[in-house]
Amino acid sequence: MKILVVNCGSSSLKYQLIDMDNESVIAKGLCERIGIEGSKLTHQPSGKDKYVVESPMPDHKVAIQLVMDALQDKEHGVIASVDEISAIGHRVLHGGTTYSESIVVDEDVKRVIRECFDLGPLHNPANLMGIEACEAAMPGKANVAVWDTGFGMAMPEKAYLYAIPYEYYEKYGVRRYGFHGTSHMFVSGEAIKFGGLDPEKAKVIVCHLGNGASISASIGGKCVDTSMGLTPLEGLIMGTRSGDIDAAVVQYICNKENRDVNDVLNILNKKSGVLGISGGVSSDFRDIGAAKEEGNHLAEVALEAFIYRVAKYIGAYTAAMNGVDAIAFTAGVGENDKSTRKAICEYLGYLGVKIDDAANDVRGKNAVISAADSKVKVMLLPTNEELAIARETKRLTE
Repeated sequence: MKILVVNCGSSSLKYQLIDMDNESVIAKGLCERIGIEGSKLTHQPSGKDKYVVESPMPDHKVAIQLVMDALQDKEHGVIASVDEISAIGHRVLHGGTTYSESIVVDEDVKRVIRECFDLGPLHNPANLMGIEACEAAMPGKANVAVWDTGFGMAMPEKAYLYAIPYEYYEKYGVRRYGFHGTSHMFVSGEAIKFGGLDPEKAKVIVCHLGNGASISASIGGKCVDTSMGLTPLEGLIMGTRSGDIDAAVVQYICNKENRDVNDVLNILNKKSGVLGISGGVSSDFRDIGAAKEEGNHLAEVALEAFIYRVAKYIGAYTAAMNGVDAIAFTAGVGENDKSTRKAICEYLGYLGVKIDDAANDVRGKNAVISAADSKVKVMLLPTNEELAIARETKRLTE
């Protein structure tokens, strides 16, 4: 069974073709600059050289057709025809309060995706375009929506409701949704398997740390809390996002700078985080680390603040679950930065967390990085959202 996984952005389209018999990637690729001059497709068949096509892509429908052509190309392709593709799985940002479980796409699902454009203005329109492009290119094939908010929708009311008038939840669905859900779902499940934990009762905290960053707490793989909220702005300090902030700051800056709310929200989303704290050094944690080593004080503070915020959330979620069995690090920073992992865990001595420096000297592969006598198992587990989407698609369509 071969499943095509599609992840559409506003001007990009990532894809993987996965053989579900052994969960291996047959081919993957990226369409860039869709709707912009200079469009190109980079196609990577497993075990073969990259194949680059520079061709205009005015919309996602054209991009999908180029992907189909690349997959079936006589020299660079990996399938003889689209008949070999059983189904298509899509990462879809938001299903609002209507959908939380992965679902085979029909007209009602598309209606809900469309109605959630205002909750996910950058992603939902592109996600819908990707679905409709696949429907046009492969008529009759099942398309499955895997919601990025799905994992967080399991939170209880005490965790997802904001302390504002309840009517705003009733009228507009204003609540905490959580994001990076597919990653948190995958890694929390892998933590249970890799750590040999009780699949029904394991208390797991997943730290998805990258330019976008979030933390989740789950019991038996079911989310009980997660750090992002109505939008991905809430929670941790990130590359360009502020994370948690006193809402009155928005009004204060509006009044002082004679700006409107949209201007300030743009600042909090795109000009804040470690980029903002560091005085504009970079939104890339590698650049911030290099600047710190060169003696840049604000870069050092930015890293310390990021680490501190992560440690605070781990502490809060340990309290929320009345304990923790495992802490898993994933995503760009979590998978590759051993010093950040260690610095976070140095706050957790009260939990009996001990890091094995030799075991922690690892990047991008499954590993237990805690010492043998650590009371909490600490792991590095690379995320694989595409495989998680493919598994959901297979479950719903085979």
